[in-house]
This record gives sequence, structure tokens and C-alpha cells, in this order.
Amino acid sequence: MTGSGDPADGRTADDAVVAGREATDVAKNASAKRSVLAGSVDWQLAARAGSAVVPSGPRTTRYSAEQVVEELSEASVRAEGPVREVSLLLDDQPVPQATIVDRRGWIRAAAESMSELTGSAGDDRGRFAGKPAGVQAGAMLAFLSTAILGQYDPFSGPDGTLLLVAPNIMAVERALGVSPSDFRLWVCLHEVTHRVQFSSAPWLAGYMKQNVDTLGAVGDESVNEVLTRLLEEMRRRRDNGVSDDPADRGILGLLRATQPPPQRDALDRLLMLGTLLEGHADHVMDAVGPAVIPTVAQIREAFDQRRRRPANPIQRLLRALLGVDAKVAQYVRGKAFVDEVVGKVGMQRFNTVWTDADTLPRPDEISTPQRWIDRVLG
Repeated sequence: MTGSGDPADGRTADDAVVAGREATDVAKNASAKRSVLAGSVDWQLAARAGSAVVPSGPRTTRYSAEQVVEELSEASVRAEGPVREVSLLLDDQPVPQATIVDRRGWIRAAAESMSELTGSAGDDRGRFAGKPAGVQAGAMLAFLSTAILGQYDPFSGPDGTLLLVAPNIMAVERALGVSPSDFRLWVCLHEVTHRVQFSSAPWLAGYMKQNVDTLGAVGDESVNEVLTRLLEEMRRRRDNGVSDDPADRGILGLLRATQPPPQRDALDRLLMLGTLLEGHADHVMDAVGPAVIPTVAQIREAFDQRRRRPANPIQRLLRALLGVDAKVAQYVRGKAFVDEVVGKVGMQRFNTVWTDADTLPRPDEISTPQRWIDRVLG
């Protein structure tokens, strides 16, 4: 996100949360077995490189900084009640109090997650192995760290880890001109919803692990086979145009096209699950109503307007390279799916979606929710 002297603003907060989470939260559940990715990136170097180049965030006084940390910590606890009341997801699992970090703190956490994801922790493949990619990954993490407001990592610690990036939250609330207290609770509602999703449907972690393992499996395909699929996809786009499915567009679409069927199917399942999780959290954070957040409607309107403003050319390039725009489109589609289903059948019946893998929405059902209602609810 860019603003005057600070790349964090509301325009890419949602999308970066999605991109950052799928790079860390969703992915961290991969097994520790070695793969083609193990050792390919020096994640310790990535953390150092990213921390060295990231801007520190908006200027503020020590008192204000301490105040935002205290308020975010309290809000992360207070958010549980409204989340459970709206979502109707009830269990006896605790919601961890948030860990408040700055941008460098988020970079370190993300690099550690990616190291475990790729099986790189403790990997020693030579003095220079992974160094160039580590510098590149550090630059990517530095960019993402200016945009992410918060994230919930369900795979670290007994109850997961809830991170809130204080400088970015302060920058966005200033840029939007909204109530700081309301905005901070609004962000916490989104992240706490993710905690409640996983605690109410414990099978989600295993399902995600299985698909990430499949996605990261080392195959025996030749380069020619990969190039053939890529060329076929490019010819299809030339002849038929790009589909409306965000998964088919941009860098993400080309990446998907190069995958063999098992990996492509696993990627599709992860994308659909991410779309559901983010859309549901977005629905809940808006549905709490003015009794909990008096200015919730103003916050959503200002947030969406900011996101729709055109980015500068450098931002557009970075967003394309990171697949952010495709992820934002999926995020929006996820909320539209949840909004429509809940509007038609109510939240209690919608929660059937958390039963097992068979009740999750399929790609064709995300954009046509009635198909999911007909298949799952009859």
C-alpha cells in the first residue's frame, strides 16, 4: 500500500492480508519432509534482508505507540464474544491474545514460517545455497510487511498465533479518517474469526496439510512437459481470452497452468478454502453491527473506496508479480458467496459448510451460491 511517505494504506490492506496469509498462515502446515524447495531459499537471510530495507512506518509518539499496543491487545480478547454471536460457531477452545508486532517483527515471523513450510530449517546445502533467492524473498516480505494488518497462524503454538501489525493499522486508520478504536476492533474481529473457524472445525488443519503436501510434492516431469502446458495455456488465452475466474488470471493463472493435474487440483482446493475463510471473516467483521462498532458501515465504505483507487505503475507491477490482484478478486467473491448464502438460509444452515471437505464450496459454486445450497442443503 502506498501513501505519502508510507506504503501502507487501505487500498491493499485486504489483498495483502490474503497474499501474506496464503504465503504464511495457510502454507505453514506443510510437512517437514524434504522437497525440491528445501534449501532453495535462505530464510534467515530473507528475514535480515527484508528487515534492512522495510520502512519503519508512520511517525508517532512513544505514548501513542504504547496506547495502540495496549488497545489492540485488549481488542483481540474482546472480539471473541461478537464473533461467536454472529458466526454461531461455539466451542470451548481459547482464543489467544494477540502478539503485537512491527513490520520487522512480521517479516521475522513470516520467514520462520516459510522455513518450516519448505523444510529448510536446519538444511545445510553449502555456503552459498539459497542466498540469491533469500535476498529476493526478503524484498518480497518487505513489500508485504507494509500492507498486512494482521494474520492468524493456526499451526504455531497450541492455540495458534494471532499477529497484529501496529504500524500498518495506525497508517490505515489515519489514511481512512475513521475512528481508531473502532477500526482496531474491526481488524481484530477478522483475525479472531479465523481462530474460531479452525477451533470449530479441527479437520481443516489436516485438510490443508494434505493439499499443501500434494502441492509441494516432487514430481518426475520433464521441463518439456511443463513448457507444453504453459504454451497450451497461452494459446488458449489468445484464442478464447482470459476467464472471469481469478485463479486463471495473471501470474497465478500461469503458475496454475504449469502444474500437473494432482498439484493443480490441490492448488484449486486451497484457493477455494482460502476464498471461503476470508469471505466468511469479512462477512462476520461487517455483520457485528453498530452496537459493537458504531462506525462499521463508514469503515467498510472508506476501506473499499481506498482499495478501488488506481495504484501507481510500480505497485501494479508488484501486485501482478505477487498475484495480489487475483487474490483480492477471490476475497471479494468469498464474501459475496457467504453474504448470499447467509441471506437465503441463515447462519446456522450456512455453518454446514464446516462439516467436512465434501461440504466446502466447489469452484463453480463460489460464483453461483445457489448451486452449493442445492447440493449441500438440498
